[in-house]
Amino acid sequence: MGRFIIDVIPGNVTFSLHARNGEAVATSLTFSSLSVAKRCVESVRRLASLTEIGLDDCTVRIKDANAKPVKNPKFEIYKDKNGTFRFRLRARNGEILLNSSSYTTKASCKNGIASVLKNAPDAELIVQNR
Repeated sequence: MGRFIIDVIPGNVTFSLHARNGEAVATSLTFSSLSVAKRCVESVRRLASLTEIGLDDCTVRIKDANAKPVKNPKFEIYKDKNGTFRFRLRARNGEILLNSSSYTTKASCKNGIASVLKNAPDAELIVQNR
């Protein structure tokens, strides 16, 4: 079973999703409170449970002027400033819920998305107060 780990430092709350093997798959932005972070975790769970969630490959869309962006909610694949692949999960309102670490290939980046879809819906929630 995957795990969401919420790290609580007063005024600085973040969470990460870990796969069954313990590896961190993606991290959140910073939140001002534990309750907001928990709501975001629930949003990630709901979105990962959807049978149809969009995938917007921004690396292709940049090269193809006719390609249209995919509507939210969606995963976006993009290249960072170092040229490595990353993904982010956007909510229905466009807010970024999760950011991945970097991947050297697009295929491994897509595997990271698959891991979110597999692990997030029933992931255990752990809160760590620091």
